[in-house]
Formats: sequence, C-alpha cells, structure tokens
Amino acid sequence: MLDHGVLPLEDQPPASDAAPKPAAPCEPAPNQPVTGILPSQELRRLCGQGAIRAVDPITEDQIQPASLDLRLGAVAYRVRASFLPGEGATVRQKIDALAMHELDLAGGAVLEKGCVYIVPLKENLDLRKRYAGIGNPKSSTGRLDIFTRLITDHASAFDTVRSNYKGPLYAELSPRTFSVVVREGDRLCQLRLRYGSPSSSGAALWRLHEEVGLTDADLERKDIADGRLPLTVDLAGMPPDHVVGYRAKPHADLIDVSRVGHYAASDFWDPVRADPGRRLILNPGDFYILVSKETVKVPPTHAAEMVAYDTLFGEFRVHYAGFFDPGFGDETADGAGSRAVLEVRSHEVPFLLEDGQPVGSLVYERLATEPDKLYGAGIGSTYQRQGLALAKQFKR
Repeated sequence: MLDHGVLPLEDQPPASDAAPKPAAPCEPAPNQPVTGILPSQELRRLCGQGAIRAVDPITEDQIQPASLDLRLGAVAYRVRASFLPGEGATVRQKIDALAMHELDLAGGAVLEKGCVYIVPLKENLDLRKRYAGIGNPKSSTGRLDIFTRLITDHASAFDTVRSNYKGPLYAELSPRTFSVVVREGDRLCQLRLRYGSPSSSGAALWRLHEEVGLTDADLERKDIADGRLPLTVDLAGMPPDHVVGYRAKPHADLIDVSRVGHYAASDFWDPVRADPGRRLILNPGDFYILVSKETVKVPPTHAAEMVAYDTLFGEFRVHYAGFFDPGFGDETADGAGSRAVLEVRSHEVPFLLEDGQPVGSLVYERLATEPDKLYGAGIGSTYQRQGLALAKQFKR
C-alpha cells in the first residue's frame, strides 16, 4: 500500500497528471465493447464520478491494482446467525430482526471467536448497467481465519454485487480461530469490479502461459483445459528445518488487526514439519497455513482469483482470501514468481494430504486495460516474493 498520508482523491491532481490514462477503457466502443476487470485508474474514475461513494473520502492507498479496499464503519452488530437478505429484504431489515447487541468500533472492539457480526462499510455503490462486482477478504484477513463475506441489499449470494446495484455494502465477519480487535476504518475485505462479462477459456489460458509463464510447474495443455491453473501443496519443505506449514494454537490471545510485525508467531502457531512420507493428516476443525509447490505469476494484463478446491476431491477447504492482483509474482527480474499461501481447514473428518496433491486453482481474467499501478514493493504490498508466510501482524 501507499503511504497513509496520501491526500483524498478530490484533493489530488487528475490521474492524467500522475500517469498516462487510456481513453475510457470501460466505455463501450462502437460495435466493440471493452469488457474486463476494472484497473486502478478506472476505480479512481468511478470514485470521482460518484459511482463509488463513501462516508469519509476514499484515499489513494485504498485503490489497489485491480480492487478497492473497503473500510469498516463505526458500529458492528452481533447477530444470532449468518443470513442472506434475499430479494424481498434489505440487510438493515435483517439486522433489526437478528441483532443481539451492537459494538462501537471507534475506539476498537473485540470480535469473539465463533460469533457472527455484521458491519456497515463506509463505501457504497451507484453502479450503472453492466457494471458488477465481487468481494473477497484481504490476504491478512484470511490468514487470521476471519471468515469474511460481502453482503448487499436484496442479495441471494454472498460476495456478489449485481449489475446496476445502488446501495450500501456490509461485511459479515466471523473469527474462526482467534478473537480479534478491530476498529472503524480497518480494511478486512476488498471489492473487485468488472464491466460486462469477460470470457475465459482453456485455450486462452494456455496462450497466456506460453507468453508469460504463469507458473514454474511443468504443465501440459490438458492440465488447464478447464480454464483454471492448478495448484498443489508443498509438504516437502525447505532445508534446514523443513517446515511445511503452521497449525493455529487453540485458546490463543487476542490479535489486534491494525498491528503489523507485532506478535510472536510462537504464541499463536505451532510449526508443522515434513514427515518422512511427505504427508499431513488434517485434524477436523484445525486451521493450517500451508504453501503451494508452484510459484505463480499474474501479468499486468490480468487479475486472478483463487478457487477453493472441490470437496468431491477431499474433505477440506483451501483459501478464504482469493484475489491476486496484476503484478503478483511478476516483480523479480528473472520472473521467478511467488508461491501461493494456502489457508486450509478440514471439514468433519481427518483428511490425509500428500506432497504434490492438487488443492486449488487460479482463474485468470483479463483487465479492461493495464493498471497504472502494479502489485509489489512500489505500492507497499506485503506478500510479494513470498514463500510460506503468516499474516503481516506477526514478526518475521
């Protein structure tokens, strides 16, 4: 991210003064509409036009290469159960029916493990036709096992903003492993917007892989025929300690999500080392941080999203935080890529994972145009060139 002292958007020079801006990439050209994920400069433009609004001014460091960080509002509602409002109701109506009490987030409040909270976000939308969105937790949110989903009025699905939506945004927060301290303005989730319905296919993904080398895995064309880049788990580890992951400790202390590099990992996590057979039995209910065997790359022309592995292939879920921005793994001179950190939880039964076992996949979508900023050290990104890494709140 950029420096937090960045001026609000309305106080900054036009985007054309800071970087070259392509001509209206999200507006349909005659006979040839331009579709795709909206890049940073288009998100900035929509903010300026009022299609994305906020209680407090949206700042430049909220704008990521292909997504917008969303901020928690001033209050959280503890509710009896998770819900979807459905076509006939607003989120506020459901809160009124299900709320147990409310928490003031201005000075910070504790969200208890195992409880469900609804937080009105500072941002709201006034989208036009063919503009739609998708929500996802930020990377550090997922690595803390804070189950986070975006909700809109009249929604029948989580993390989905329908075309032409006009209204408020809410976050459902449910800490699963650690109780956490959050404050008004904290950023736990992101919004990605797209124009139209960009197409994707196995053939297009193969061409992109041949052009830029999306992964260091030895792929064949049939491996991505479904339009997804497969990922496998690394249970071999690296010398000298051969740590392959971390398992969260039960009954750990609070974690303040705003503190960076503050907590000792040993107070919250037990290291998992490779066994002779390069296997790991997942305990039901335990939360693990693992890492992909492959490195991956997202070129400036695309954005990617992690898709949880189909439970038909195993009783576990991988990766709550799914956005990979343009430039991820693409900053090194040799194009070495970065490995994908995997947030793993078994379901009802113990489950055996083995080294190299498929655990998830990446779906790539083309951007409407290349962004004017890329994921990496230049914008303060936390996880570029990563291997096995815990959330940014822990000391490295």
